[in-house]
Amino acid sequence: MSDRNVRPFGMRDKVGYLMGDLANDFTFIFASVYLTKFYTDVLGVSAYVVGILFLLARCVDAFTDVGMGRIVDTMPISREGRFRPWLKRMAVPLFVVNTLMYLYLAARLPMGLRIAYMFITYILWGSVCYTAVNIPYGSMASVISDDPGDRTSLSTFRSLGAMLAVIPINIITPLLLFKQVDGQSVLIPERFTLLAAIFGAMAMAAYFLCYKMTTERIQLPDKKADKSKGFFGLVKVLARNKALMTIIGAAIAMLLSQILSQAMQTYLFQDYFHNASLMIFSSIATALPMIAVAPIARRMSERYGKKECSIVGCAVAAVFYAVLFFVHTQNPALFIALMLMASIGVGFFNMVIWAFITDVIDYQEVLTYQRDDGTVYAIYSFSRKLGQAIAGGIGGFALGLIGYVSSTAGQAVQQSQATLDGIYNIATGTPAIGYLVVLLLLAFLYPLGKKEVEKNTEILRMRHANPNG
Repeated sequence: MSDRNVRPFGMRDKVGYLMGDLANDFTFIFASVYLTKFYTDVLGVSAYVVGILFLLARCVDAFTDVGMGRIVDTMPISREGRFRPWLKRMAVPLFVVNTLMYLYLAARLPMGLRIAYMFITYILWGSVCYTAVNIPYGSMASVISDDPGDRTSLSTFRSLGAMLAVIPINIITPLLLFKQVDGQSVLIPERFTLLAAIFGAMAMAAYFLCYKMTTERIQLPDKKADKSKGFFGLVKVLARNKALMTIIGAAIAMLLSQILSQAMQTYLFQDYFHNASLMIFSSIATALPMIAVAPIARRMSERYGKKECSIVGCAVAAVFYAVLFFVHTQNPALFIALMLMASIGVGFFNMVIWAFITDVIDYQEVLTYQRDDGTVYAIYSFSRKLGQAIAGGIGGFALGLIGYVSSTAGQAVQQSQATLDGIYNIATGTPAIGYLVVLLLLAFLYPLGKKEVEKNTEILRMRHANPNG
């Protein structure tokens, strides 16, 4: 049921939805790129232990993500909507925990307490506070509008929000976090806490703007949890959704590509290229192509289809990352140029990725006559966190396997040439393989091409217009 007594969908909703992912990524991207560095080079914790933490946290997420999805699906709808109120409720707790996660003074604790501090604050941040705001935020797209074009616009603006977060995090942060000493980039540990507080405060403000600027228009009746189905019964039903299972596989492959590559680049530019400030240009090369694609994303998806355009983009990305891997250049300018070309390829996929999940939610309702926006999004969100965890776990284990030597309080350590080559290979080889996997999944398994999405939209409009029919 659509509430026609509210203002029509427009730019205010798109900018408001952008603010939500801007808020998400002020903390998420900062953690993805710099948290492992904080753990290994400020706290001095073994990369193996960091990998264990990330994998353990995702086991916790298996329960908190889906649990949060069921909470938002079954709680009564308030005057402000089903999903929006959570942005207001959780913005402040997320800011507090995000800041606590980067306390550089924790390096003075005994190693056992450092590890305990690391586990407690990371799980509170990712599995509790971030989950409680991200699941409702992601589920909102399907109730802001039921028009496929509007949803593609929301996905585009959401991805633009992520890119806007990348600018201060990946461009300003290297300037503040590192200093050059005798030709080496050296960390300034106390800056971690300051930056975490700044990005957390910016996230908090952006969440409140998202809450104020968006409107939930598609209001479905309140429902109670189906106790006869139960948690595992629900998961079994969702597992039969081929589109959901395929996009989960694609999400894991994509996150492996992006997160592992981003995390390795911190080590790559500091240790391999010996100049962490060059990450500024790498970040620009990653962000600008995606921003350039944004104005045409909706037109391209409406004309050719999200799935169809994404396949081409992933092919381009896989090819250029493969070139980087085999060239194995020591020239940072060439490295950044080839990254720019790869980012052009992946730009479209990143702009429309969130519209895929709204299509999957509709597909689930077509199949089952049951609307489970929060639960479907929660399972998808968990898969993304799983991809992040696998990337973090593999990154931690891989650093250990290639012989990376951790330091304490940001002290510079000279790594062996084999270790430096290993860092380069991980940063380039993983995305080359990952985007190839995404391409194959979309091309051969994902069932929702342009025609199928349009058909499902019409089916649901007819059902909602005549719910007793």
